[in-house]
Amino acid sequence: MVSSVKRWIVMAGLMSVSVMPAIAASDCPPLLKHDFTSLQDGKPMPLCQYAGKVILVVNTASYCGFTSQYEGLEKLYARLNDKGLVVLGFPSNDFGEQEPGSEKEIADFCRLTYGVEFPMVGKTVVKGKGANPFYLKLAEVTDSRPKWNFHKYLINRDGTQVVAYSSFTKPDDRDLVKKIDEFLGK
Repeated sequence: MVSSVKRWIVMAGLMSVSVMPAIAASDCPPLLKHDFTSLQDGKPMPLCQYAGKVILVVNTASYCGFTSQYEGLEKLYARLNDKGLVVLGFPSNDFGEQEPGSEKEIADFCRLTYGVEFPMVGKTVVKGKGANPFYLKLAEVTDSRPKWNFHKYLINRDGTQVVAYSSFTKPDDRDLVKKIDEFLGK
C-alpha cells in the first residue's frame, strides 16, 4: 500500500511538472517572449520561464572596470533568489571589446573568479541596430540604452514596469535595492 501511494505521489509530481511550461507560456508577459541559449550549458533559455519573478538584466563583460560587480550581483541573487529575484547576465563584446572570449571562457571566468551561479545567456549584442530584440525592447520601454558594460534593467513581476540603471549603479546601491524590494512586494 505504501509503495503504491509513493508511486501515485511521484506520478502526480511528474504530471504537474509536464503541465507547468504550458501554463507558464500562456501567462508570459509580452516583454519576456524571447528565447536565448544558456551560457552555462548551451540549452534553450526561454525568458518566459522567469514570468512572475523580478528580473535584474545586466549586460556583462569580463575585462571591464565594472567587472567586479559580478560579486555583488551574485550576492544579491543568492540573498533574494528564494524571494523571487532573478539576475540575468548578458555577456556582450559591444563596449571596448571587453568580452572577447568564447562562451566557455566567459562561463569559466564567471564561475571560477566570482562564483557566478545566476543564469547567463550566450554572448549577444546589446546595442545598435544589431542588438538582440529583447534589449531593443528594454531600451524602447525605458528610453535608456546601455552606454557601457553593466547597465541594468529591473523588471517587475508581471513585466509591465522596467527601470533602467547606469553602469555606475552597484548591485548594493540603496535605490536599486529599494526598488527590488518594492517589486518583490516586501
